[in-house]
Amino acid sequence: MEPLPEFKYHPDPVKTGAIGKSEAVCQCCGRARGYIYTRTIYAEDEIEHICPWCIASGDAAEKFNGDFVDAHPLAQAGLSEEIIKEVSRRTPAYESWQQESWLACCDDACEFHGDATKNELLALIQDELVSLAKEVGFTFEVLSDVITHYEPKGSPAFYKFVCRDCGKVKYHCDFH
Repeated sequence: MEPLPEFKYHPDPVKTGAIGKSEAVCQCCGRARGYIYTRTIYAEDEIEHICPWCIASGDAAEKFNGDFVDAHPLAQAGLSEEIIKEVSRRTPAYESWQQESWLACCDDACEFHGDATKNELLALIQDELVSLAKEVGFTFEVLSDVITHYEPKGSPAFYKFVCRDCGKVKYHCDFH
């Protein structure tokens, strides 16, 4: 089995669950390569099986005229068209309750590192919690209570992003 392609903005898509082992045949290249994308491509047609290689090359996005990640938050952050295309058309998405929102920092998209752990959220200093509360629309008190009861893969969900330049850890919150 050939090694998985590298994704600049999603360094471990197997660990995060975006890529899984499968003998399914990719609807883009027609090959069964041992891994398949487990999320959705936003396209006109319903596509069930795409291999990581067709995502990384951009072939799947081109063939199905689709996106894996919503480009709007990245455009709102003022990122270049090249970065937006890399994330939205050649990067596996993550599973979210509403719609994923890819974070940015230092004029680049951040790396996605999966669900935050409860311990890392509990370890945030007050300034970081105040900032996160503003971003997610909670009061400081409500956010503190939510984090106390937080469980990864639950609702609300906290997703961890890391800046590729300064190393800052950022979180996005989503719930149903």
